[in-house]
Amino acid sequence: MGNEEKFCLSVCEGYFAKSIETDDEDVFMDAYLSGYKELNKFFQLMGKVFGFVSSDVKSKVEILEEFRTKDSREHFSSFQKMIAHEKDNGLLEKKDYVSGCRTLLRLHRGLDFIREFLRQLGTLNPDDKTGTCCQNAYNATLANFHPWLIRKGVSVAVYGLPTRDNLLDKVCQDKEAAVERLPTTLDILQKVYDRTQAMYTAHDLHGLP
Repeated sequence: MGNEEKFCLSVCEGYFAKSIETDDEDVFMDAYLSGYKELNKFFQLMGKVFGFVSSDVKSKVEILEEFRTKDSREHFSSFQKMIAHEKDNGLLEKKDYVSGCRTLLRLHRGLDFIREFLRQLGTLNPDDKTGTCCQNAYNATLANFHPWLIRKGVSVAVYGLPTRDNLLDKVCQDKEAAVERLPTTLDILQKVYDRTQAMYTAHDLHGLP
């Protein structure tokens, strides 16, 4: 597998940092989606353990990218604009409408998981197994929204995960650079997550089905 296909933490961080380069606590859609596509390489390279996550992320990103190609694309240039557009026009209750807010909520929950997993990964020694921290991160985040069958499948699969260094060798372009960069990246991901969380809380959108 060539390096061009691997996950690059600094590229991911750059996109997510660009997504919050605004003073009004908003998040820019295009940079967020670009960051998420880079982040999804991490899921894909982990193999079948998180195949269900990577395929779901891919489909959600594509839905939001499509909104950015339509006549209404300016309404989806940022999270605040999208929320206002869909709420003001009653689109969240429309039966035959694929909601951007609902789609983004799924990505937001996924970001919570990968952020927590990377945080715990950063506390491990090079030869420590990653399965337990992955399970703990999953239990604290995505497991709250998944049916029993998926939760059970994850609990079985994560124990096949390798050591920290073997995992980073598999998924990252540069393992040493990734370890060094991780704290800064986590800080950016936290800021993006917190902004999104605050918007969804302010508009009471966490319960979108």
